[in-house]
Amino acid sequence: MDDDGTGRRDPISSGKADGSRKKRLRRRVLRWALVGLAVLLVPLLTAETALRVNDTGTPRPGTTTRGQDALWLGHAWVDGRRNDGDVCALARRLKDTGIRDLYVHSGPLEHDGTLPDSAYPEARLLVSAVHRELPGVRVQAWLGDQLATESPDGLHLERAATRAAILASARRVLAAGYDGVHVDLEPLHSGDRDYLSLLDGLHTLTHARRALLSVAAHQIDPLPAFHSLWGTTTGHPKWWSQAYFGQVARRVDQIAVMSYDTMQPLQSLYGGYVAQQTSLALEVTPETTDLLMGLPFYHENRFGHWAHAETVPAAVRGVRLGLSRTDADRVRFGVALYVDFAATEADWRAYRENWVR
Repeated sequence: MDDDGTGRRDPISSGKADGSRKKRLRRRVLRWALVGLAVLLVPLLTAETALRVNDTGTPRPGTTTRGQDALWLGHAWVDGRRNDGDVCALARRLKDTGIRDLYVHSGPLEHDGTLPDSAYPEARLLVSAVHRELPGVRVQAWLGDQLATESPDGLHLERAATRAAILASARRVLAAGYDGVHVDLEPLHSGDRDYLSLLDGLHTLTHARRALLSVAAHQIDPLPAFHSLWGTTTGHPKWWSQAYFGQVARRVDQIAVMSYDTMQPLQSLYGGYVAQQTSLALEVTPETTDLLMGLPFYHENRFGHWAHAETVPAAVRGVRLGLSRTDADRVRFGVALYVDFAATEADWRAYRENWVR
C-alpha cells in the first residue's frame, strides 16, 4: 500500500520507489554516455587503424633525396651570435647531404607587417659566407608572425595596409642580399583569400628580383572537411583543405609542409600520418613547385607532439611510402628539417642514413 489509510504516503514504499527511479535514471545516463563515447571512439579507432595500415609496406628504390632539401635555421645566424667559424662548421655538417635551401629566421614581422633592419643586422655577411662555403646553397629570409585569427592580438592580414607593409619588408630583405623569402604565418585558416592575395603580390616581387618565394604550410585534412569540424569544436581549425593547399602551392616556388605536431602517440601512427600527408600534398602540388615535407628535428613533449613518436626515422619512412605510392619519380621534392638549434646527432644521422643514403 502507498498510504496508511489517512491519505499520507508510506515512507518506506515511497523511498523504495524513489530509489528505483534513481537507479533507472543512472542506468539511462550511463547508456547514453557509453553511446556517446562509442560515437567518438569508433571513428577515431578506425582512423588510427587506417594510419597504422598506411605505415606498412616497403618504399620503392630511389625514393631518397633529390638534392632539394631545406633546413630551418634560428635567429642567431643573423643577429651576431654566429660567426664565420660557425658557417664553416655548418658547411661541414651539410656536405654531401641533399640540402639546397636555408630558411633563416629574420623576423618576426611586427603586427603591422613592418620589419626593422635591426632584426637581421648580419644578414649580408651570412649570405656571403654561405655562398662562399656552400656553393649552390640558397639563403632565404624566414619571415613570420602570429595572425589575429584566433585572438585579438596579432597580424591582421585582412588589412590592405598590412599586406602592403609585408611586401615592403620582403623588398628590404631581398635588398639585403637574401636569395628568397620564406613566409610562415600562423594560425592561418583554410580558405583565407587575403593570404592568397599576399602571395600573388609577393610572387610578382620575387619573380622580378629573380628570387624565391617559399611558404611553411599547414597540414591537409586527414578526413574530408576535418578542419571545419575541428574548428567548430575547438576554435582552432589547424588543417587546410586539400583544394586550398593546392591554391597556395600554385602561387609559390616552394611549399614546405609542417608535418609534425600531429597528435599521434606512436611511431607507426605518425609514419602512416606522414605517408598520407605526403600523398595528399603530391596530388595537388604542381610539378613546377618544390614540395618539401617537414622532419621533426626537435624533442619537446607538449600537447600535440610526443617526441617518442614523432621521430626522424618514422617521418622519413612515411615520406618515402607516400612518395612511392603517389609519384615516385617526382623531381621537385624533398624534406625540410626543423630546426637546427634543437637537432641532435641522432637526428642528423637518421636523416643521412634513411633519406640521403
